[in-house]
Formats: sequence, structure tokens, C-alpha cells
Amino acid sequence: MKLQMHSIHFEADQQLTDFIQQKVDKLETFYDRVVEGEVFLKHNNRDGIDNKTVEIKLFVPGATLYSEEDAPSFEAAADAAVEAMRRQLRKYKEKQMAH
Repeated sequence: MKLQMHSIHFEADQQLTDFIQQKVDKLETFYDRVVEGEVFLKHNNRDGIDNKTVEIKLFVPGATLYSEEDAPSFEAAADAAVEAMRRQLRKYKEKQMAH
């Protein structure tokens, strides 16, 4: 899957981008018609521990699926966002099969 990575106001290292690419690529096992995706990595200014945000947008025929998660690390946020996206993809696929 073609995936664009955007790290906002910082430079993400190769290890982090590879980790996220690997996680998002696994989503294709649930729905293989994903056209492309975008991932945004941000440091948010909220107080507390969960100050890293990962947003995932996946473009599928007829819709755009979106998930956003906060966590203490980008890896944990990516795991949570991918899990939320997996649920959305399964729901979307079931809806498509019903029609």
C-alpha cells in the first residue's frame, strides 16, 4: 500500500517510520482494496503523559477512514490507531458485502 508519512514539527527516524509502515501494511489482510494512506505524527501540547498523537487516514473506494490516538509513545499510539482502523475496515467491508 502506498503510505505517506508526515511528522509535524519534528523529524521522525527511520525505525519509527518502518514500524508504522509495517503495522499499517497488515491492515490490507482485512480489506485489500485500500487505495492509499496517510499517517500524521504530532507532539501535542496537552499536559499529562499522552502527548504523542498518531492520525491514520485510509482511502478506500467510496470512503475515507480515519483514526486518531494519543499515547505516551508514538509506537503505542500507532498500535491503538491501527487497532481502531482495523475495526473500521472490518465494519466497512461487512457493509460492502451486504450490498
